[in-house]
Order: sequence, then structure tokens, then C-alpha cells
Amino acid sequence: MQMYARGRVLDLTSPKVMGIINVTPDSFSDGGRFIETAAAVDQALAMVEQGAAIIDVGGESTRPGAASIGDSEELDRVMPVIEALLKHCSAWISVDTSKPVVMHAAIFAGVHLINDVNALQAVGALDLVASAQLPVCVMHRQGNAQTMQQAPRYADVVSEVYDFLDQRLLACEQAGLSRSQCLIDPGFGFGKTLAHNLSLLRHLSRFQSLGAPLLIGVSRKSVIGAVLNRPLDQRLNGGTALAVWSMLQGAQIIRTHDVLATTDAITMINAVLSAEN
Repeated sequence: MQMYARGRVLDLTSPKVMGIINVTPDSFSDGGRFIETAAAVDQALAMVEQGAAIIDVGGESTRPGAASIGDSEELDRVMPVIEALLKHCSAWISVDTSKPVVMHAAIFAGVHLINDVNALQAVGALDLVASAQLPVCVMHRQGNAQTMQQAPRYADVVSEVYDFLDQRLLACEQAGLSRSQCLIDPGFGFGKTLAHNLSLLRHLSRFQSLGAPLLIGVSRKSVIGAVLNRPLDQRLNGGTALAVWSMLQGAQIIRTHDVLATTDAITMINAVLSAEN
């Protein structure tokens, strides 16, 4: 499987790593560390050296309870980083945003991928991305940042997340985007309890039948902390384990803060799977 953007190819025959750059003061894991453009760019370039094929730049925290920010503030945070990386970085550059204004600016600058936790449901977002003919990641979320962890409920979490993603893929196709160019993300931690997250992970292979590449983002998340009783700075082992599990269940892109460990794990598993019988 391959994805295409601006004359470049992303080969998903084997899983790829997406490195997270949060240009925010309040993201759950690394808020404030990369708020300065130079620090964010240096971190991104280090991630590429460690094996990241995609760098995902976000300027608004999507953690539970996070306050929303205006278009101008988000643009001021992400655009200097995106513009610098497009000049100096060999990886694909992704913008993590739900705002059409930010999408438009990032598309004009030259990004390769739109990563939207709101699944292109904002007015104008779907038509904008379709007109640009860029790959997009659509994610499932129940509620918004302020409400999503207030007693989320499902009759069948796997089926409901599956059906939502299927519907958004259909909407993308109707707007003129190829399904193979649309990534899907079940949205771990976005309106899900621990039980919901574990159930989605257990049945992750089911999402392969949607016919779109699968992106997984569980890096340092509360599901790891809850199972292992580990604080944020001690969740690397759990995150690496879930990255390997996700890969074996068909995930093509692993979104992570911990690029080197994830790249090593994927490389090691690929070596085993490629061994002669």
C-alpha cells in the first residue's frame, strides 16, 4: 500500500513511524517543551534521524479538558515550524488540526498530510482537503475535548467506532478523495474508558476491512498508565508493547513521542517476519 502527496510516495508496505511535535503549552505529555520554533524544529529533525517518516505538528492541545484556542493563535504556533520543516526536513510533514483556516494555510505552505481529530466535520474542512487532493487522517472521537471523558458510553464500542470511520470514509470518497489516501484512527483516549480502549486494541484487526491505512496513537496515554500504574515519564515500555501489537494487527502508521524505541521495535519485528522458514 502506498500514499501519495505532492509527487512524493509514502510506502506503507511496512509500518511507518509518525513523530509528534506539540507546539503547545498544555499538551498532556510534553506541553511547553517545544513551544519555541527552534526547539520544535530541532526535535523534529532528531526524530527524522531516529526513523520517523512523518512529523505531525499540532498547535492546540486535544487532551481531555483542554481549552480551545483561536485560529490566529494556532496559526502563530504551527506555521513557523511547518515552514521551517518543509525547507529542511526529508520526512512528510503533517498538520494536526481541526480548523479549516489552519488547514488552508498549511496546505498552501506545502504539507503532505492533514490529521484531524474531528474527522473533517467542521464546515468547509472536507471540501478544502478534497480540493487539495492531499492524504488525510480521520479519527473517531465521542464528544469534544471538554466533554469526551465525562462518562463515555457505547453499546458496542468496536462496532460504533468502525461504523463512524466507515461513514467518514464514504464522505471523503463522495467529496473526491480516494479511500486508500485516507488514514483511519480509532481515537484511543478520545471519549473512551479503559475498557473501551482495551477492547478496541483487542479487535484492532477488524478495522483492516475498511480498506484504508490504519494509524494508531497510544503513546504515553492513560490506558498505559492505568494498566501498568505508571506516570507519564514511565510509559515507554507499555507504549512500545502496544506499538508492536498494533503493527501485528495491521496498523500501518504508529504515532508516537518515542520515535527511536518504536522504530527499533518495528525493525526487529519486521526482521523476524521476514526470516526464512
